[in-house]
Amino acid sequence: GCGQRHRRKKPSPAAKHFTVVDYVIFAVLLAASMAIGLYYALSGGRQRTTQEFLMADRSMHCLPVSLSLIASFQSAVAIIGVPGEIYTHGTQYWFIGCSYILGLLIPAHVFIPVLYRLRVSSAYQYLELRFSKAVRICGTLTFICQMVIYMGVCVYTPAFALNAVTGFELWGTVLATGLVCTLYTTMGGLKAVIWTDVFQTVVMFAGQLAVIMVGVQRTGGVSEVWRKVWEGNRISGLDLNPDPTERHTFWTLGVGGIFLMLSLYGVNQAQVQRYLSSRTEKEAVRSCYMVFPSLQLALALSCVMGLVMFARYCGEDPSDKLGTSSRDAMVIYFVMDMLQGLPGLPGLFVACLFSAALSTISSAFNSLATVTMEDLIKPYFPAMSESRATLLSKALAASYGLLCLAMAYLTHLMGDSVLQVALKIFGMVGGPILGLFSLGMFFPWANSTGAVAGLGTGLAVAFWVGIGSIFTRSSGARPQDNSVLFLLISQVNHLSLFFSRPTGLKRFYSLSYMWYSAFNCFTVILIGLIISFLTGPMKEEDVTPGTIYPLLGKLLCFLPEHLKKKLCCLSSHQMQPAQHKENNGLGFQQEDGLSQEEAESFLPDGHTPSVEHETTV
Repeated sequence: GCGQRHRRKKPSPAAKHFTVVDYVIFAVLLAASMAIGLYYALSGGRQRTTQEFLMADRSMHCLPVSLSLIASFQSAVAIIGVPGEIYTHGTQYWFIGCSYILGLLIPAHVFIPVLYRLRVSSAYQYLELRFSKAVRICGTLTFICQMVIYMGVCVYTPAFALNAVTGFELWGTVLATGLVCTLYTTMGGLKAVIWTDVFQTVVMFAGQLAVIMVGVQRTGGVSEVWRKVWEGNRISGLDLNPDPTERHTFWTLGVGGIFLMLSLYGVNQAQVQRYLSSRTEKEAVRSCYMVFPSLQLALALSCVMGLVMFARYCGEDPSDKLGTSSRDAMVIYFVMDMLQGLPGLPGLFVACLFSAALSTISSAFNSLATVTMEDLIKPYFPAMSESRATLLSKALAASYGLLCLAMAYLTHLMGDSVLQVALKIFGMVGGPILGLFSLGMFFPWANSTGAVAGLGTGLAVAFWVGIGSIFTRSSGARPQDNSVLFLLISQVNHLSLFFSRPTGLKRFYSLSYMWYSAFNCFTVILIGLIISFLTGPMKEEDVTPGTIYPLLGKLLCFLPEHLKKKLCCLSSHQMQPAQHKENNGLGFQQEDGLSQEEAESFLPDGHTPSVEHETTV
């Protein structure tokens, strides 16, 4: 039972070490990823055009795209963070799976059709077509900040956890991961990123399955695991408490999670770029549907791993045996403990962990290079030759790689659990970006002044709440040493706010981090609409065709036609039906009555129509 487990002498971290086979498997993973990059650098069009390097020639099928979509979201943060969360707090987090349904259906039927038909390379080109160049640049810069911070968390997490348990060289690992990733992304472009993602997804699932199977067998079988987690009170019921300051309830995860998913799968450039690389709109939508079962499987594996871990250690605190209070290191400790004496399997799991990290970072590098190129450079140098533009895109991917290593160094100063840090970043920065796109797509009256004001206010409020929550949790403690401060913040994090009910501003600061996306999204929309009405709402004829999704028209379908027209300022040409005829490369159809010249007049400077990549949907 659990009592004996506590009394047994705990092995020292030194006992957990890698065999030669493990190192070989880990090296094979890095080598295989490099080989895929090299293959795409030397085959096909050899990444000589920005269209091939950044958009994979818009030729991808739905299966690799869907696996790549999972890989870029299912990072090392999830593989380490979710079992740690389940081990400490029980299975409540599993309910986030409910949010995947709407979180993927809405992008598939709202965001993908609008963005795909406009034939943009960067999601932020949409913002210029809908609002203005200023809004596009604000959106791009916000996204760049979000991804650079997140990349640091992704590279550092697996390296830190490994170092804590196996003494694996911390910064050596960070450098190896960062450099391999930078190389294959720079050489092979988006095709290499997508195909390495496919390979890495398979490794990820294999690694997790191996640990669970061995873990269940060594803990005494399925019934024994179930008995221990049931007695240990780790199986959570449906918590319908509506209080938004409760960290995890059905509402924070199932409803707040939808907005988190939308900010990831609806408007995040890393994911949008994959949809846009699909051969047809149908394939893009299909890939979104195919993500659903795989995401549920990934979530289930991580949760089961947390439960097996609990059955093995009965909730004991890992800090004394690891010399660190991180739950994240606990997961690696468990893996090494389970797989000790099975040569190759610890290496497989570490490969699984780094696969997850590599796939996320490579997606980030590629999407960052794309937005920097398309949004910040091309508009100002329209005459730049294709070969120079491609070279510059590769240089950008490489320099973002180096920047990410610097961010990894900063990450190790943070003390929260990685899962929480990552989701907070997405909520604080992804939420306002989601709000900006929603404002443009669903509210025809919104103008660019409203959009900029909304985004600015959304970000300000996001950081005010985010930073306020950290200081509220650590107030009272004034230690001198930085690391101790962060340690205290993370310890106080989970306890203080749930024993005493905070009031006033403190209650506002203690909003569950799962609500950040929704709260910030609505802030942007609300402020955006108010400012738009004050500065003169946009007129129907000024809105670029194809940039509005008639959400209000569909919601208010019971109103008479003339009232709908007045309220929604929508006309028939603003959203084309899915089965449309020959696309002229700009997302505007010939039957709209728009000539090629007229259609081009809607495009921003420096945006050339990609007619050579026509697709009939």
